[in-house]
Amino acid sequence: MRIITDEACIGYAHPGHPERPERISATWQKLRRETELPISWGKPAACEEAAILRAHSAEHLDRLSEPVDFDGDTPFFPKIAEHARASAGASLAALEAARKGETVFSLMRPPGHHATRQRAMGFCYLNNVAIAALEALATGAKRVAVYDFDVHHGNGTEAILLDKSGAAFFSIHQYPCYPGTGTRNVGKNCFNYPVPPATPRLEYRSVLGTALEQLKGFAPDLVGVSAGFDAYARDPLAQERLEAEDFYWLGQSLRDLGVPVFSLLEGGYSEDLPDLILAYLKGLDGL
Repeated sequence: MRIITDEACIGYAHPGHPERPERISATWQKLRRETELPISWGKPAACEEAAILRAHSAEHLDRLSEPVDFDGDTPFFPKIAEHARASAGASLAALEAARKGETVFSLMRPPGHHATRQRAMGFCYLNNVAIAALEALATGAKRVAVYDFDVHHGNGTEAILLDKSGAAFFSIHQYPCYPGTGTRNVGKNCFNYPVPPATPRLEYRSVLGTALEQLKGFAPDLVGVSAGFDAYARDPLAQERLEAEDFYWLGQSLRDLGVPVFSLLEGGYSEDLPDLILAYLKGLDGL
């Protein structure tokens, strides 16, 4: 198992904000104590402007450096543009590791799947998974799927990949819930699976499995995963009922696809996040 991370990513914080540095630092502690799962550690790659500009406008990149909050959930921080670029660079490092046959997870912040081409929102500044998916398509991949199991709809990824040749997007998420999108399929390649609040675990897993079966039908040669752990039963920002063993099952199911998979951390705001990530990683690794 290869973990892509960088200690600098815990270097910003907003008092009381749920997307806090401890999400990462507590997971580092958990994984560094882990003996059953062999782990190697890697750093983000450089994220060239050209890679970012496939997913975002030049105006959006300029806006990241303006010292004004983006919205009530998405504050401006000093050097947030650099933090966002590093998180995007980690997605590119994860992509390359997957292409080399490694099992890989990007343990970085900020997350990315709400960021649209021209807007930072929902704790997200650059759309890491979309940047990596478009990089893959630009460098030889024929069919790239994004599987988003964060409890919130990946509206930014959908908007960026909409009707993009060679790409498909699959999102399983609570509705109603932030950001209020994802109620139906859009375009030719964006498939949404809205799930009501407090859906029983096995029903939720059934929906996750249905989305995976549809993804298989797309026959991707590469899968990027927006791995959000906020459908967990005790997450403070949603009302679903998944447990650690469900994330283990998700990891197993993605491994069983038999194609290169790279996973990027999105949401997950409970104190149990390190345990949920470890369960998922063990599933991915086949333990």
